[in-house]
Amino acid sequence: MAFDYDLFVIGGGSGGVRAARVAAGETGARVALAEEDRYGGTCVIRGCVPKKLMVFASEFADMPAAAQSFGWDIRAGTFDWLAFRTRLHAELDRLEGVYRNILKSNGVETFDQRARVTGPHEVELADGTRKSARHILVATGGHPVKPDIPGAELGLTSNDIFHLEALPKTALILGGGYIACEFAGILNGLGVAVTQYYRGPQILRGFDEEARAVIADGMRDKGVELCVNINASALRRDGDAVVVSDTEGGERRFDAVIFATGRVPNTAGLGLIDLGVDLGRNGAVAVDRYSQTGVPSIYAIGDVTDRVNLTPVAIREGMGFVETVFRGNPTPVDHDLIPTAIFTQPEFGTVGLSEEDAAAQEPVEIYSTSFKPMQQSFAGQPDRVLMKLVVSRTTRRVLGCHIVAPGAGEMIQLAGIAVKMGATKEDFDRTVAVHPTMSEELVTMRTASRAT
Repeated sequence: MAFDYDLFVIGGGSGGVRAARVAAGETGARVALAEEDRYGGTCVIRGCVPKKLMVFASEFADMPAAAQSFGWDIRAGTFDWLAFRTRLHAELDRLEGVYRNILKSNGVETFDQRARVTGPHEVELADGTRKSARHILVATGGHPVKPDIPGAELGLTSNDIFHLEALPKTALILGGGYIACEFAGILNGLGVAVTQYYRGPQILRGFDEEARAVIADGMRDKGVELCVNINASALRRDGDAVVVSDTEGGERRFDAVIFATGRVPNTAGLGLIDLGVDLGRNGAVAVDRYSQTGVPSIYAIGDVTDRVNLTPVAIREGMGFVETVFRGNPTPVDHDLIPTAIFTQPEFGTVGLSEEDAAAQEPVEIYSTSFKPMQQSFAGQPDRVLMKLVVSRTTRRVLGCHIVAPGAGEMIQLAGIAVKMGATKEDFDRTVAVHPTMSEELVTMRTASRAT
């Protein structure tokens, strides 16, 4: 059977674009891609990139006071949200253009419209046109969801924050995951009075307990009103304010309420169920370790599979797909020991097992230290950092590394190489420290803090 394309990709985010570009540009495949929204996906348009730029903007709030401690005559000014937002959207437009040009220069045909799967080798575009392809790759990502409570329509999600006409004076953020905690720090730094509700006993569930505690303390020190074991039960409008009823029976008024209570895969209306493609929890596309669904010609990568929802992982999955399908080199995606950063304030970098997860599987030693770094201590700021290694008592391998500190994301990328390679505690010990730095503590901790 002759097909219109060798590959049809649905979704123009980082994973889909990478797979399309490499398949077309490096293997000579005939490739098409459909995207109903903006090219670049969650990361570039409404996630990692704009969020990190907002983190940068928010961190300038502490600079004048810190600079004065070092002898600089710098005075605090005011933040111009509209000026920043204009530059932010100009940068996102530029990046979207880069994505479009990458596809064009590699010979990928693009369709700026929604597509759905209508057969094992067929997709239908929104205009009714049908295209055939030897292989179909679903890379449609995910989207934030609001809880099922009265008045939820009055709340915003992370998608909305980048488009606000003005910053609210007060805001309630609901949730305790990384998105909630990152935006709590961002808005607080930009001058918004931020309250955060989380229904559990501590934020950042699933991460290392000690690191979570240091981050929570740091957020409170910076002015975030972080409230745990509480949740919103209903929202209602009262003039310009949103009145929030909580699970403790109280009521509070806010200018804005932001839900960061979860995300779900974008599979609704794609036609996958009709073809026998299994969907799992929250509609995630079920795939094997080669990203292949139960329908042999259909694959899926990225957040739509709800495996590890990180942009670099989606890109790796896209590359593995191309290696497997177009280069004849079956390449499963390695989801083990993925370093990641959470741009909370303080920042968090982590790779490997938490102390709790490691201790549940084998005897471990914990090497941990928390201290005030030189720059912040000199400036009289309360910030504390954490450097922590989780070590197997049997093999001496470093099972986990957790850093809470300025630049933790940069540090964990390098530490992640050592952990991925299977470095032992003694390998760390043999490495000469770079002094004076915060990260030197990773190679100078000689005595275990505790053992299990």
